[in-house]
Amino acid sequence: MSKFKIVWLLFLLIISFPSHAQQLAEVKGRITNTSNEPIPGATILLSSTKKGAKADRNGFFKISGISFGNHQVTISAVGYQTLNRPITCNKGVIDLFEIQMIPVQKIMAEVEVIGRSTANEVTRQPYNVSAIDAKKLYNTTLDIGQALNRVSGVRLRESGGVGSNISFSINGFSGNQVKLFLDGIPMDNFGSSFQLNNIPINFAERVEVYKGVVPVWLGGDALGGAVNIVTKNDPGKYLDVSYSYGSFNTHKTAVNAGYISNNGLTMTLSAFQNYSDNNYWVNVRTADFETGKYTKGRRRRFHDTYRNETLVYNIGVSNKNYADQLLFGITLGENKKEIQTGNHMDDVYGGREALGNIIQPNVKYVKKDLFVKGLDVNIFGRYNFGKERSLDTVNRRFIWSGESEPKDKNNPNAPGGENELRDYRFNNNNGNFIANLSYAINEKNHLMVNHLLTTFDRKGKDKYYPDLEINKLPRKTIKNSTALGYRTNIADQWDVNIFVKNYNQKGKYFEEVKKNESYKNVETTVNKLGYGFAASYFVNPPLQLKASYEKASRLPENNELFGDAQDLSANPTLKPEDSHNINIGLSYTKKWNENNHIIIDANYTYRNATDFIRLYISPLNSSNKRESKYLNLRSVLNNGVDINVKYFYKNRFSIGGNLTYQNIINNTKVEPGQVVESSVYKDRMPNIPYLYGNADAAYYLHHFGGKHNTLTIGYNLQYIHAFFLDFPSLGTPAQRFIIPEQLSHDVNIVYAMASGKYNVALECNNLTDATRYDNFEMQKPSRSFNVKFRYFIRKK
Repeated sequence: MSKFKIVWLLFLLIISFPSHAQQLAEVKGRITNTSNEPIPGATILLSSTKKGAKADRNGFFKISGISFGNHQVTISAVGYQTLNRPITCNKGVIDLFEIQMIPVQKIMAEVEVIGRSTANEVTRQPYNVSAIDAKKLYNTTLDIGQALNRVSGVRLRESGGVGSNISFSINGFSGNQVKLFLDGIPMDNFGSSFQLNNIPINFAERVEVYKGVVPVWLGGDALGGAVNIVTKNDPGKYLDVSYSYGSFNTHKTAVNAGYISNNGLTMTLSAFQNYSDNNYWVNVRTADFETGKYTKGRRRRFHDTYRNETLVYNIGVSNKNYADQLLFGITLGENKKEIQTGNHMDDVYGGREALGNIIQPNVKYVKKDLFVKGLDVNIFGRYNFGKERSLDTVNRRFIWSGESEPKDKNNPNAPGGENELRDYRFNNNNGNFIANLSYAINEKNHLMVNHLLTTFDRKGKDKYYPDLEINKLPRKTIKNSTALGYRTNIADQWDVNIFVKNYNQKGKYFEEVKKNESYKNVETTVNKLGYGFAASYFVNPPLQLKASYEKASRLPENNELFGDAQDLSANPTLKPEDSHNINIGLSYTKKWNENNHIIIDANYTYRNATDFIRLYISPLNSSNKRESKYLNLRSVLNNGVDINVKYFYKNRFSIGGNLTYQNIINNTKVEPGQVVESSVYKDRMPNIPYLYGNADAAYYLHHFGGKHNTLTIGYNLQYIHAFFLDFPSLGTPAQRFIIPEQLSHDVNIVYAMASGKYNVALECNNLTDATRYDNFEMQKPSRSFNVKFRYFIRKK
């Protein structure tokens, strides 16, 4: 062959390569069910090639490098009918948009409240995690906190009714030891306008509860677990409007709307309001002004009105080459709360108030396969400009009858407050930046990196004491949390995660040199290292075993260090707390036939914590009030178990329940500064329920009054065993104060018409009007009745 022919042949080969490269396409889309919910893990194969993919947690998939021409796509998923669909690749990107799969049977999709419908993939993680499918509760008047209260191992403790102060607990660890997240972003210092017990359940798509070990991708420095509220990330086009009215003049309204156009323009809106007089009945002691004697009786709360309005709006683009999601948003809200009680029901107020607002812009960026295949990035940032106000300007003392008298009868018009004269306005300026990166080395091995930056700077001024030195002192923290994780699927049955976490906190505080007179500034730096693993093994498809361990650390939060400017005092000398956490669990799902289905989850929990941070309530002071602040307790040991059982019959009936036992022991043998054994060594920790549970049942009447109508009759029971308010060894049996056993019942009827387009719900909470207690004997609402109307429409 001549040189000329060889050169010509090489030239033809060279120009043919780009020509061939241009004939490759990319196929993408999203796999959903008939309710437009994602099907994570669905398998997509091109039968004419060896290429394929699996849908991610939001149902999206992408297959690259496909030659031009006709192909057959096969889509399969457990519990759904296999789909076969022909496609023609004749351009660079073939977008199949949403592909809906039809369930083989619909028992679980219709009746499950907490379990394995859309939350299936979450609960199959190696972590000890439960998931609430919020969509199943949209017709109830529950807020997110009340829904969480039905999960095994979980307690949401409230100091009253709508909008009251809360403390959230998972397996005995409570308050800031449990981290709260919104779409994976910490909810630290969101302000009083946005908390678990005023966010309606319709705001969320699901709620994930991690008990103990927390995944790397959530970040932060949780000690005892985490709650992640997942909103609608891919909303489609829908409108969801609801209104409810109930006892104690309680009004709740929620509007949720979403829009995504064919060109990717994305908008979401969530707006909600709550209002209640909270004038429910309580059993209390009422003092006599003249004699000072107390008489027990039943009284209405009279100064406890609460209202809040909140709006969350996001706008941006989805499914672009440069971003799977790029959203800019704003959260706006305000609230006003009258304060009826202090840290005990004997502390009665008639004029104190707390007000607040939230002004929080944010940005979110999500991209899969950024620069290289397998590199996924999720970045989020926000800053809260909201303000809070604590108001105490009524110089009187009140009793439960609503009567009052001047605190100083000789000078009744003197300025003052019920606790102390105050009009303190402050900004908890708080920022969060979080970055999540994950890289798929191959199908079975993944690397994950998470970094969280949190800033806090409280600035405030009291109208009545503008020159007060303590209000000019710094209250600042900067916290950095970095986590590195590695995940491997050793075999189809195994899933193993190992991780290491580093925590750093820098703070500017102050110390009191002379009581109420002089102070000095203090700067501190704290570093902590944590590590652990989580693993699961499927013995067979129905039976999953789990084990996890974490050496966890938690840095003190801002309200613990600086107080809340109301009833919680500051303690800037708090030390970080550490804990060795172990979880062992199993999950079992059994179907005898198409009619019978049972789910069993059981878990053992071990916690060994040092420098445990605990809320302390002091005895009555000279002003006849109790001070509350957080203190370090040197060592706490917890062994606990919880079990959850759920049974379904066809799509007509479900019944289930859960029970939690936690033995939380004071493990500090010798108190600091002492030489003898502590009198409360090995005592059970006070004011923490150690045995509690829930039970529920539901009966479904399908096609009731119409082909696409369903009538649901539901029942829920809540049980809390009696527990001590203080350490048992501090008094004789006659002196020990016991918070009594509590048993309450809720019933509801829900009528869904036109496949859920129109919905009406009737509820009775606390049917037997039981006296229910929570934080330090703070009584919760008496019997109440509610009605809710909901309209829902979605355009696919």
